[in-house]
Amino acid sequence: MDEFQRSWLLAQIGPDTDPADLERRFLRLRSVRAVALEVLGERRAKLLADPLKATVDGVVTMDLQENLRGIERHIEVVRQEPVPEDEDEASETLAAATLVPTRRYR
Repeated sequence: MDEFQRSWLLAQIGPDTDPADLERRFLRLRSVRAVALEVLGERRAKLLADPLKATVDGVVTMDLQENLRGIERHIEVVRQEPVPEDEDEASETLAAATLVPTRRYR
């Protein structure tokens, strides 16, 4: 894993992640996207293993459903966006945009 891949990976899963663990996963999976998806999948599984909502009457309410939705949205983004190892594919992608004036003059 090179420095660009490591930077992208840490940006996706957070800087507090153990770099040695990421290296081991990368050697096993051979893809930074697969490593990111595996880590995010584990985080999702941990949330699902515990109750998503807990209430102690009159004291506290804890709701983790939005955290779960956020991780699921992030997993979809990681699946679709280009990663440093896919730069060759991304450089061949063309985009077209239509420019529209913000004001119409008469």
